[in-house]
Amino acid sequence: MNIRVQGPGPTSPFLSARDLFETEHDLSLPVDVRLQDDPDERTWAGHYDDRHVLNISRQAASSAMARELALHEFAHMARHEQEHPSHTQSTEEVLFLALAGKSVERRKLSHCYQIANHMKDIYADDITLAVGPGEKLLSFLESSLAMAVADRPETPSRPGFKRLSASSDPEITAVNAAFALALAERHDLVADDHRLYDLAHAAAMDAPDVDFEGFKRRFRELARDPDPSTYRQVLVDATRSYVSSPESRADGPAAD
Repeated sequence: MNIRVQGPGPTSPFLSARDLFETEHDLSLPVDVRLQDDPDERTWAGHYDDRHVLNISRQAASSAMARELALHEFAHMARHEQEHPSHTQSTEEVLFLALAGKSVERRKLSHCYQIANHMKDIYADDITLAVGPGEKLLSFLESSLAMAVADRPETPSRPGFKRLSASSDPEITAVNAAFALALAERHDLVADDHRLYDLAHAAAMDAPDVDFEGFKRRFRELARDPDPSTYRQVLVDATRSYVSSPESRADGPAAD
């Protein structure tokens, strides 16, 4: 597995991640690591005919999560080379199949892309957590969910209650909570009394129209090696479930 770090910055996190990754997997194509100056640049992988590209900010590359971030992206690269359905299925095709004839708010449409990305992450982290420890990932999931839940209103959710804060959407926060808990349960990372359960419960209570338990089950029980048709149907069903809530049918800017 050939890694080429472009630009000044730390190299040890990527080499350490490679060493862990190679205990179980390998990549056919080389990996170019591009260190970005923008500290807000998210970590993401690009795939080309002759290489993979790992984009990461210098700040993230110097953080305590750097090795885990790199390992996660290497796992996405592996799934891409495997032509795993989660990484070859067109999200646009799924949205067309699931939402044909429906009018959906633009924010909900963007959330559907996030649901598809969560499923990709589940399959990538099946590799990540098979070769590396899960403690840092669990702490990251817990802290991220805690920040989102802390932004919810103090007034308990009730019929007719509408959240005014635009900084943390309660519906996708509930789905994110379902994903975090499903991933943790799928890999036995949490005990029954872990704080993640309390945070997820709070997120679910703040979005009563979202089928939290249904999404947790979908994420947790994704088949390890689905055929393309089965995977497509799972994603179609998840999309329809998310947009079918009463809140999703409320008036607002829509995308046909």
